[in-house]
Amino acid sequence: MQTAGPLFSPDNACAAGLKPAVFLPTTRAEMDALGWDQCDVIIVTGDAYVDHPSFGMAIIGRVLEAQGFRVGIIAQPDWHSTRDFEALGQPRLFFGVTGGNMDSMVNRYTSDRRVRSDDAYTPGGQGGKRPDRCVIVYSQRVREAYKSVPIVIGGIEASLRRIAHFDYWSEHVRRSVLVDAKADLLVFGNAERQIGAIAQRLHGGEAITDITDLRGTAFARRGIPADWVEIDSTELDAPGALAPPINPYAMEEERKQTLATAGVTPQTADAAAAVSTNVVKFYRKVPNAQREHSVIRLPSFEQVSADPVLYAHASRILHLEANPGNARALVQRHGSFDVWLNPPPIPLATADMDAVYELPYARRPHPSYGKAKIPAYHMIRFSVAIQRGCFGGCTFCSITEHEGRIIQSRSEDSIVREIETIRDTVSGFTGVISDLGGPTANMYRLRCKSPAIESACRRPSCVYPGVCPNLNTNHSPLISLYRRARALKGIKKILIASGVRYDLAIESPEYVKELATHHTGGYLKIAPEALGEGPLSKMMKPGVGAYYKFKELFDRFSKEAGKEQYLIPYFIAAHPGTRDQDMLELAVWLKKNGFRADQVQAFLPSPMATATAMWHSGKNPLKRVTRSSEEVIIPKGIKVRRLHKAFLRYHDPENWPILREALKRMGRADLIGNGQHHLIPAYQPVGTRAGGGLPRMGGVPRASLGGGGVPRTSGVPRPGARVGTAGIPFRTQHTGLPKSGTASKSKGPAAASAPKRRGR
Repeated sequence: MQTAGPLFSPDNACAAGLKPAVFLPTTRAEMDALGWDQCDVIIVTGDAYVDHPSFGMAIIGRVLEAQGFRVGIIAQPDWHSTRDFEALGQPRLFFGVTGGNMDSMVNRYTSDRRVRSDDAYTPGGQGGKRPDRCVIVYSQRVREAYKSVPIVIGGIEASLRRIAHFDYWSEHVRRSVLVDAKADLLVFGNAERQIGAIAQRLHGGEAITDITDLRGTAFARRGIPADWVEIDSTELDAPGALAPPINPYAMEEERKQTLATAGVTPQTADAAAAVSTNVVKFYRKVPNAQREHSVIRLPSFEQVSADPVLYAHASRILHLEANPGNARALVQRHGSFDVWLNPPPIPLATADMDAVYELPYARRPHPSYGKAKIPAYHMIRFSVAIQRGCFGGCTFCSITEHEGRIIQSRSEDSIVREIETIRDTVSGFTGVISDLGGPTANMYRLRCKSPAIESACRRPSCVYPGVCPNLNTNHSPLISLYRRARALKGIKKILIASGVRYDLAIESPEYVKELATHHTGGYLKIAPEALGEGPLSKMMKPGVGAYYKFKELFDRFSKEAGKEQYLIPYFIAAHPGTRDQDMLELAVWLKKNGFRADQVQAFLPSPMATATAMWHSGKNPLKRVTRSSEEVIIPKGIKVRRLHKAFLRYHDPENWPILREALKRMGRADLIGNGQHHLIPAYQPVGTRAGGGLPRMGGVPRASLGGGGVPRTSGVPRPGARVGTAGIPFRTQHTGLPKSGTASKSKGPAAASAPKRRGR
């Protein structure tokens, strides 16, 4: 496997003295203005072209440009013909195809599979400017236009679909996107190392089919090279027989009974029997010296499609082989050939991170968009990425699968230089940096204390079920960065918009004090996600005790600073492991603590996530997967998903009927009534689809009743309208502040101008 050297060096530049373009060209006229007759690489993307380091296509384009390559951009092409794909002509080396900063299906559809009306990565927020599964569609159009040009696919859509994966929108296991896109190479993770090496080697005359030794790439091949040792994945984590042995002379009813006893349907058994390739067990032990030439064979696409238990097993093996320090190659049969996945890329060193983020980005959208607003750009234009990666390992999140769990941090000097660049060059800057963060706010420079332990570790999380004793939790470098950044001339405020990992923050009270005193704009969002141990254990999230410890510190330091500030917790509905009772307890907790969620999030099974494997299989891949291993409660079906979302919005009158029915069914009718300790009122409020025609209460017409069934008269507040059961002012997740009419002395900027939540 190719080793990792510096990202930029004299040895990997194909041409010297290429002057950086203000914007990478998107038309022939722009190429002519640069004096180019041909692009070396053309990047096709599902996002609008914004030349900013928060946009993947801009980073990859500028990295290749810095290595001497001429790069063009085709952004959001019309996929109904090849015309837009031919706009820049044929590239000399390859086409790079990406769906953009989001998976195109996640971008287009809600968790309830409804089409979204907008797209934050499109001018004017207009929806429908990219096709479903756009990596596949774009690759098909490129192949139609230029049959012989190599196609390299990447970005988060390709990264999360690199093996056979459960597709929530079709309710089927789909093949690797490499196969469906008919691409030559797939790059996964942050691809600066891979994409630069691919360009260099193609420039040197290598064929794309010969590039098989790059970390962070996947490709198709037939057979295993002779000098490689093949290991059956079931040796590492035995899932049990694909189907129980059946007496060939048994009658059909006896056969069905045998299968039912084993929990296997006849359809699954028949599908499995039709699979031509069986998993072959290799019992030979593999010496450590041979690990670099060891490949683990996962169950084939046909097998994981037919058997959800094998799917969960394959997912577990994939996540166990995710540490660049010890991961082995993986191979999965798709029909007559194999999809081969090399180990993940080596994380970037600090010097490389600095170089990537200090390339000559224009830091604004391409001029061709005119004055059209691109919502995603406006959200991040005054933010600075300080690190990559996340060692939290949340099972519902895609960060670890894409960026890895080893933190890659920039230097303090580099971050300060970027803040100064924003201050001096970005139009509209008012002195407020909207975020210093990344996937999380407070993992900057946090890594394992021992490089040897880090390279050998196979834990999916460094903080679950508790913070690992080998993890460095020193927040001093981050505190130093905050202090230096806010002391810069012309900087009025540094806000933190990335989600704070509060179980880490409580390890450093000084950090919490710094955060509450200087970097919170009236509210701070955090993500407990759930309260019950059932869902928390399937999410790999800390218990509510860590939340209370953080809240105590945050409230104390806010008070000492003379600020009235609020924590706004986010929760997920319908996550694997969640019972109706868990959501009820959460709703009661929300009301008791005065929270009213304006927007709620239902679990969306994204490709390749561990929680998605739970959702599909009903098994827990966090433990060894067998036929009899732990079963996971899966809240599937639109009715239960709506109920779980309704519990999060217990205060919404439209949810009254479904909650009333559920509370009676669950034996909790005591929570129905008109007191502050009740969850929902006794009667559906007026103004809703079913309200308004109900009986009078005590001679008072229903039309004059508030949400709690109390007359709306002067001096009589509606119960629950301003305070929770503990006397706490109600707050919303949308603004984070008390509803109008309650006291608020926040010294931060208006909540409406605060950046939206960007991650967990």
